[in-house]
This record gives sequence, structure tokens and C-alpha cells, in this order.
Amino acid sequence: MQSHSSVEGITITGRMDPEFDKILTPEALSFVRTLHREFSPTRKELLAKREVRQKGYDSGGLPDFPKEELQLRGQPWRAAAAPSDLTDRRVEITGPAGDRKMVINALNSGASAYMADLEDSQSPAWEEVIRGQVNLRDAIDRTIGFVSPEGKAYSLNDKTATLIVRPRGWHLLEKHVSIDGEPASGSLFDFGLFFFHNAKNLLKKGSGPYVYLPKTESAQEAALWERVFFRSEELLQLPKGTVRATVLIETLPASFELEGILYELRGHITGLNCGRWDYIFSYIKKLRAHPEYSLPDRSQVTMDKAFLAAYVDLLIKTCHKHGVHAMGGMSAYIPVRGDEQANAVAMQKVRADKEREARLGHDGTWVAHPGLVLLAKEVFDARLAGKPNQLDVMREDVNVSREDLLRAPEGQVTLNGVKMNISVGLQYMESWLGGKGCVPINNLMEDAATAEICRAQLWQWVRNGVTLSEGQKVTLEMVRPLISEEVARLSANAKDTRGAERVKLAGDLFQKMVSAQQFPEFLTLAAYDELLDLEKK
Repeated sequence: MQSHSSVEGITITGRMDPEFDKILTPEALSFVRTLHREFSPTRKELLAKREVRQKGYDSGGLPDFPKEELQLRGQPWRAAAAPSDLTDRRVEITGPAGDRKMVINALNSGASAYMADLEDSQSPAWEEVIRGQVNLRDAIDRTIGFVSPEGKAYSLNDKTATLIVRPRGWHLLEKHVSIDGEPASGSLFDFGLFFFHNAKNLLKKGSGPYVYLPKTESAQEAALWERVFFRSEELLQLPKGTVRATVLIETLPASFELEGILYELRGHITGLNCGRWDYIFSYIKKLRAHPEYSLPDRSQVTMDKAFLAAYVDLLIKTCHKHGVHAMGGMSAYIPVRGDEQANAVAMQKVRADKEREARLGHDGTWVAHPGLVLLAKEVFDARLAGKPNQLDVMREDVNVSREDLLRAPEGQVTLNGVKMNISVGLQYMESWLGGKGCVPINNLMEDAATAEICRAQLWQWVRNGVTLSEGQKVTLEMVRPLISEEVARLSANAKDTRGAERVKLAGDLFQKMVSAQQFPEFLTLAAYDELLDLEKK
């Protein structure tokens, strides 16, 4: 691809067109460059600390509450009150920012808020990344529209959900853009463009630049975001505290530093969220050298058991102590069209999940489909009884220990569980390589986090020599032919030759990740260069 940029120090290799030119302006790129130059060195230092911490776990150590966390527990500070359009967050819908029709439908869904995702439910294909920024700008300007191939027109309702944007995590890069000869930080690129183009306009409309922060592992990483926010506000001459952030607690180390994360972001924090699927993935990854923490089939790892139940209780208690929202996570079930019985089962599972969250004291929850908004709203309406949230539910009954946060649930590993992980993982990776990061599979909404669980569990079971409930030992010799069989099946059913090519590529990547001696940290890192190569074809 041809390199281009009029800004000193910046090279762009992604395709440009007039629509993208309005996002990648010299002024916006200069703003991103400033953030990258000032904060990316610290970002890299913190990523190196992740590696050191992991080596400690791999050498026999286990996560624990740092002394700073224990010292903060006695401090009675409270965060600033949430802005008016974030006071009631009982239902938040999520979806990729790059899908224009989906953005409109999500904003019109009746949800309290819409998390427009630039991370796990969106592939980092260049078109998706920049089109996501175009969609965000147009939605905030209320100029967004879409006409389907069938001629159906979509536009915004008078009343829409509050917009919250999720940039990529600290570990991800934007390789279509280099700054001073190195790939741009995906986090700073996503946040910088969104903030630069939209912060002032959002304030004029009575809202603000609200963000969800993914994959945070420590209070130090939260503190870096706090510095980014203050500097961004300074550069655009906006009041301190303009940015309001919710942190996804979706890594095991983060659950041991909830107090610290809140405290470091106290100038901008509005809440924490139970990012369940990434949290399960992180549990597997961080405890990979400890066979006693090997997990059963994904379907048996539920939110009401063991380490997941403990971290939810601790999160709610910690959030409400400091006056910030404790948000629930997302059930993977979605409406099933054409099968009333299957749909009824799925809806009951979603309802039970939301009732559990409301009962425990969550202030709101996530859904992945507009068809689930009313169901979730009904559950929280009944629980809240006219209140905007449950910040008054202090959960003084909770006393979570280190052992509670590490306890593995009981259950079995089955041959069906092995095959399901292979099938879902391959189907998701094929879609991701094709530019789509949010995929309905077997009536469940899958994103990068659930695909990570699929390949991580297989790696874990192989490494630990787990015995299936049927009596067979999980080995590479057993798993590899199953992967090859599923690749052949999916290739035969592919819509076209490019789809079949992506299936084969997904199979090769999946085999490598499951077979690797050293656990690959993220499939999105392992597959990113392959995505770049496919974009060039």
C-alpha cells in the first residue's frame, strides 16, 4: 500500500478516501501524535511489567492483593456524581462501531446506553476502524443514516441511548499508522480520534466523551489512562473531569486491585463492569502453569459459582463504597428466529442471568441484541422500583478472600466440549479475518473474548493432560485431527473461495496456538499480521 500523511512523524498505509480524510485530518493526527509520544513509552513499560508478573505466576506464584490495595480499603473517598445521562444505566447494549446499521439500531434500541465498540466485537481491519470513527462522528452530529440493499432507510429516533465508546486495550497496535517509525498505540489512536472530533460537540449536546476501558490489569495501568484524560482535556482546553470512564474488570490481576483502579481514576471514574468472558480467559491464561485451576467445559463455568461469583460480589461492594456504578456483564444468548421453543429457552436463560445480577446489586447490565433490551429492562425496573440505580446497596455481607478469587468451579471436560471449542474458535477466527468481530454462532453471540476461551481451554487441557468424562486423555494427537476435520467441514460450506481461504488460514493459526509451547497472549495479536496480508489482496 502507498504511504501517505502530511503530518511530520506520521505515516499511514491504510486506504484513504474523502470520507476518511475528514477523520484523519492534520489536526487530529497531530493530537494523536502528541498522546502517543507522551504516553506510549509508559504503556510499553507497563506491558513489560505484565510479562514479569506472568513469569512469577508461571514459576509457582499466585495473584494476591498488593499492600497498596489493602491500605486503600480503609479510605472513605467517594467519586464525583455521574453526569445526568449516566445516572441511570440499567440496560446497556453493545456492538461494533464500524457497522453503520448496527450503530443506528443500537442507539434506537431503547437501552439506557450504547457501548460503541472499537475493540473485541470489531475486527481491526482498516475499513472497520476508520468507518467506526466516521459513524461515531455522524451519530453525534445526528447526520447518520443508512439504506439497506432492499431500500429500507434507517435514521435516528428523537431519543437515543447515551453513547459510550470502547477503544482498544493497551496491548493492541494500529499497524496501518506509524508514529516516529513505530506502530501507533491502538488505545491512543482510537481514543484520540474520538475525543478530538467529538468531545466539544458532545458537551454542547449536554453529554460528554464517555469511554469504556478494556483489558486493564493494574492500578498503574489505570493511572496511565488518568494522565491521558487530563492531558487530552488540557490540549482541547476543556474542564478537568470532562472524560468519564468505566473500567471493564476482565482480567484476573485487576480483581485484586479494584480499590487502586478506582482511586487512580478518581478524577474521571463512573464505574466498573464485570467483563465475564475475558475474565474467564484471563483466569485460564494467568493460571496456566497451575493444573489445579484447570477449568471444565465452558458451558459449566457460570457466574454463580466459585471465582466468578466471588469477583462479582467484591466488585459490587467496592464500587458502591465509593459511589460508582457496578455494571453487570453479557449473557451470550440471543433471540432465536424460526424456533419458538429454542427462543423460549434462550430468553429464560437471559432472564435468569439478569435477575441474578439485579438481585446481587448491579446498577445495570449489558445485552448484545436489541431484542433483549426490553427483557433486561423489565428485570431491572422491577428491582429498582423507581430508583435510577442501586448505589445504596452496600453489600456489607461480602468478605472475599484471595482463595475465593482463585477457586475453580467443579465440572467435567467432555469430548463435546472439545469439539465445540474447536468449531466456535474456527468460525469466529474466519469471520474476524474477514473483517467482522461480532458473530452469532449456535444462537450465541461470540466475540474475541469467547473465541479466546475456546483456544485457551484447549491449550490448557492439552498441557495438563486432562482426562475427558468419556475416559480419553486430551492430547495434541487427539486434538489436531479434530481441528483438521472441522476445517474441512467449514471449508466445504464456505460461501466462496475467499471464505474457504480464510477457514484454512484460521485452521493453521488455531493449530499453532493450541500446539504452542509458550501460551500466545492474544489471538488478536497472533492473527493481526495475517489480517493485514488479507487486506492487501
